[in-house]
Amino acid sequence: MAKDTEKLIRQLSLISYLMAERRPVTAPEIRRDVEGYSIMNEDAFARRFYADRSELEALGIVLAVEKPVDGLVEQENYSLPPENFHLPPIEFSDAELAALRTALQLLDGEFAYAEPLRLALQQISWGRPSPLRSPEQRTVALGITGKAGGHEVSQRLAKIETAIFRRKTIVFDYYTMERDEEGTRRVDPYQLLFQGAQFYLVGRSHERDAIRVFRLSRIRGKVGYATKAEHDFQRPVNFDPRAYASRIDWQFGEPIGTAEVWIGGRIAWQIERHFGRYGSTRAVEGAPGAEHGDRVLVTSYSNSRQLIAWVLGLGEHARLLGPPALVAELRERLELLAERHTGEPEHAAPAAGEPQAAGGGPEADVSAVQPPTADGEPADAEGNGHHPDATIRPERFARLATLASILIEAGRAGRHLDAGDTCRELGLSDQELREDISVLNVVNFGAGTYVLYAEIGPDGTIEVDPEPYGDSFARPARLLPVEAKALVAAIDLIGEHIPEGSLASSREKVVAALGEDPAGAGLQIAALGADDEELATVVSRAIATRRLLAFEYFKENEDELSARLVEPYALINGREGWYVASFDPSRESVRHFRLDRIKSATVTAEGFEPRPDVDPAADVDGWPRTGEVPASRRARVWISPERARWAREQRRVLAELQDGSVIVELPFAGTDWLAREVLKEAGDAVVLEPPDARSAILAAAERIQAAAATAV
Repeated sequence: MAKDTEKLIRQLSLISYLMAERRPVTAPEIRRDVEGYSIMNEDAFARRFYADRSELEALGIVLAVEKPVDGLVEQENYSLPPENFHLPPIEFSDAELAALRTALQLLDGEFAYAEPLRLALQQISWGRPSPLRSPEQRTVALGITGKAGGHEVSQRLAKIETAIFRRKTIVFDYYTMERDEEGTRRVDPYQLLFQGAQFYLVGRSHERDAIRVFRLSRIRGKVGYATKAEHDFQRPVNFDPRAYASRIDWQFGEPIGTAEVWIGGRIAWQIERHFGRYGSTRAVEGAPGAEHGDRVLVTSYSNSRQLIAWVLGLGEHARLLGPPALVAELRERLELLAERHTGEPEHAAPAAGEPQAAGGGPEADVSAVQPPTADGEPADAEGNGHHPDATIRPERFARLATLASILIEAGRAGRHLDAGDTCRELGLSDQELREDISVLNVVNFGAGTYVLYAEIGPDGTIEVDPEPYGDSFARPARLLPVEAKALVAAIDLIGEHIPEGSLASSREKVVAALGEDPAGAGLQIAALGADDEELATVVSRAIATRRLLAFEYFKENEDELSARLVEPYALINGREGWYVASFDPSRESVRHFRLDRIKSATVTAEGFEPRPDVDPAADVDGWPRTGEVPASRRARVWISPERARWAREQRRVLAELQDGSVIVELPFAGTDWLAREVLKEAGDAVVLEPPDARSAILAAAERIQAAAATAV
């Protein structure tokens, strides 16, 4: 029998024994009665028992220890209070359970933590219909699902997750994009962060003696442990993981200044709602030329180019007020942008050899391509398949504890289980299920009394011996760290976007039962783009009640608010945020509207019958993930040598040029959208063709220059 299997049997038997005894027991009693310890000599037992206690404690299962007055270890008494092993009952409403079922359906096979999520849902729904068995829903679809992205990145994620749990220092080679160099890093991993469809590692860099953020797709090769020690570090008590999930692009790194950005009244509501949390806003009062509703955003920044790129992307509706150096840099970049779009385009000759493959190679971040929809209303795309790529395996201890509770419940009820159904519910292969049952069949709580006996018959049914059992596994075990993280991360990833029920209230109940928020224990999910929970709740209510939704919608390409009345069918997320998939009767077609462009929304009293030919999730594998709609045109865009390495990571490279610049392909549905995307490159991107797109970029730059010149 493998050592890991022996250890699991020993640990599970130890729990069973302590729970069955219902009294403090001594170390000699444990050595005598618990499976696996009796064959050890005293020294071996002392080492193994200490190691087993440490591992169980790391899993959140803490043994109570009564120390004698004289301090002799042999006279210590051990017990396991039921609350240290069992999960407190959680009273979920039917709507909350429905929301949790939907979350699993959406993320199954599409989430790096999907497997521990399955176990967590099995545990928290104890005594209720399993959330793993439910009809398919069609009111939510996910383009962004929390996948690691590629085999190598998945392996790194799994290794880092284990290192965080075990507090192990790791070593890896890392490509630093800003400096365009690769070097070895030695890091104490504190936290994983999922943001913008990417996983990041937050930890203390030994080279810098400071906390740094590393993108997993930029790690080169394998991740290894720095030492053979059991633990290498303790995470600082003052480390706040939330700080790294609440920053915008221009705030990554050490702050270098504070900027003031004027925002025009036409879009001030949008900026204040979605970007106000990255600083503070104030009204513009008494200034000559100021219009009603104008605001000033005051925000710290660490990267001047990123802040300038954001301001330029807002067009004439925003301008920098200070500091002067930042204003001057924006003016220079805007002049360069206009100059490079005047006349015939020029660039260096192609470099020798073939152009680099699309996106820069096997680890390219093709997911970073942004949706080319100018107004949030892309055309339909085909397909809605799933692409399983699970990466984080739950501890086998968790799997065995969950399976034991399922088997015991069936045995007491006199039910036979279907092996195939059990495999699907727990995400196991047939071989894994058989091996797990074999392990559980030898777990005992002393004196030859076994916890259960089960076997799989020739017809594929699992029969469990209905004799009295110990209470150890007759109730659900606590959520182990990775299960708790998976559950809360899934809730945070989807947010308040499930019409069937509230995930927010489910989250509150889970955190209350656990006694702490798992988001602070190694995995943080950042909000996806600009979002508004109150607005999402209104839209969800309209979807759930089949009522027409009325709202004010800001169309960037037309620079105006328009009134819409639609039949809402589903909420879908994509690269730039959340959309409501709907049927617009006035246009007699399916339309998608970005939630962050909806100023206000109301659920009307008028109902509607769902149209059988409308499949709101049909295109979730299309533009929400790839950023390309069927009607897209293609622009050839030159990227400066200073930004070429980012382009290689994000775009399809058509040509490498001798000066280090590149030419990439950028799909777009309208020149207004393309102009905003090029403006966001702050002078480092130039459209080469088509000609009408070049003219659109030049016109957009000139409008911003004119607006700045006339500003007081």
